[in-house]
Amino acid sequence: MTMDLSDEGESLAPEWTALDNNLAGILPGHRDASYVAERFVRAGWRSTSSSWHGYEVTTRWCELNLDPTDDHGVLLNGVIAPDHLTTLAALLDRFELAYSLELYDETGTLTREIRSDTGQPR
Repeated sequence: MTMDLSDEGESLAPEWTALDNNLAGILPGHRDASYVAERFVRAGWRSTSSSWHGYEVTTRWCELNLDPTDDHGVLLNGVIAPDHLTTLAALLDRFELAYSLELYDETGTLTREIRSDTGQPR
């Protein structure tokens, strides 16, 4: 039984569904988006397959696409309620994943960046 897919968990709140992508990031050193999606599922997020190797993970305040890269990282991008950026960073810390997250405003201007190098490559 796969643990990286789940229709349990909350859907993205309606106030965020019309928002353009405002979050971009990378999880360097993590080759497998399935591994990352499984962590989100275990934290109660909804997860669906978005491509052969990609996933979409969702909770009420965030919806992310997780896509592996050719250089051993997982790209993430999507929509997040801006006041939950630190919540997402804390979750990635709990998963012990290194990350770089960028938050953009409605004009596409970078407004905040959070980085961590504490994660273990997988």
